[in-house]
Amino acid sequence: MHHSIRRPPASGIPRFMRAVLPLALLAAPLAACNDGSVAPVERAALVHTELVLPRDRQTFLTLTGEVAARFRADLSFRISGRVLERLVDVGAHVHAGDLLARVDPAEQQADFAAATAAVAAAGAQLRVAQATFDRQSQLLSNGFTTRVAYDQSQEQLRTAQSTLESANAELGRTREALGDTELHARAEGVITARSLEVGQVVQAAQSVFTLAQDGERDAAFDVPESMFFGDVEHGRVSLALVSDSGVSAVGYVREISPAVDPKSSTVRVKVAIQNPPATMTLGSAIAGTAGTKPATEITVPWTALMAAGSKPAVWIVDPKTSTASLKAVTVGGYEAGAVMIKQGLEPGDRVVIDGGKLLSSGQPVTYGEDQS
Repeated sequence: MHHSIRRPPASGIPRFMRAVLPLALLAAPLAACNDGSVAPVERAALVHTELVLPRDRQTFLTLTGEVAARFRADLSFRISGRVLERLVDVGAHVHAGDLLARVDPAEQQADFAAATAAVAAAGAQLRVAQATFDRQSQLLSNGFTTRVAYDQSQEQLRTAQSTLESANAELGRTREALGDTELHARAEGVITARSLEVGQVVQAAQSVFTLAQDGERDAAFDVPESMFFGDVEHGRVSLALVSDSGVSAVGYVREISPAVDPKSSTVRVKVAIQNPPATMTLGSAIAGTAGTKPATEITVPWTALMAAGSKPAVWIVDPKTSTASLKAVTVGGYEAGAVMIKQGLEPGDRVVIDGGKLLSSGQPVTYGEDQS
């Protein structure tokens, strides 16, 4: 009878242990992954930064305008009529009292003649009334007339006096109207515009000439609203003719229009020219250069500008923890390739200028030792 001999496994590990051991070994790393005591390591983002420092900034703006008279007057007839004569044209230099134009005076001459005749008639009536009153006064003193007759003569005298005064007033009015048929210059200057021709019927108070008075001159500029002068340093503007830069002068901002032109979106600015050269004639094209008051500002590249909701912001790197945080800022203006920060940054802040698009708040960053 033969008996079989059962040999133990070569490893000395029971069969059921050989099945359980691989599962135990696999569960060990899985348990380690599920252990909350071990936090995942966040990789630092590589960014480019720079230290922001305040700098003095002054901007200059050059615009083209024209030389204009400080005082301008629109001239018109005080009466209506047909133009008989025009004696000046645009560009003419006139003196105070010079005759500029004349309208048909026929109607005014007729009125003047009638008024003159009325004065003569009223004068004759007054003389008769005066003689009657004198006679009645003498008769009354001698007792040869009645008090009623005397009072009547006195009333007739007063009426005649009033009639003469009224006639004289009408004569003065018609004489003035006759003078108004001629238009004279009221000051010395240059005719810059006209709107009448011989034979044309003009209405009373209708502007027919524009007179730019001699004397003080302005340089007038239409400044775009988006490029407004702002705080001009001391209000000073350097002026020079466009046709000849050697003809120059200094001006000071005198008047800024309170309204923006709705069509051109410009603001009218008038600059008083100090001692203008004779060659700075009316209508000449003139260039004006103005500098704003120097201001200390913090400037960052436009690539640094991000958004926190609907507000502008920049990424700031904490030098102690080397982590990034988003900080809201107030933008003071823009220029080529740069943004002026009005509020929100302090000198010495380290701002991310490149690589900030994928950052999250509190994320570690590395920016290299060679950066400013």
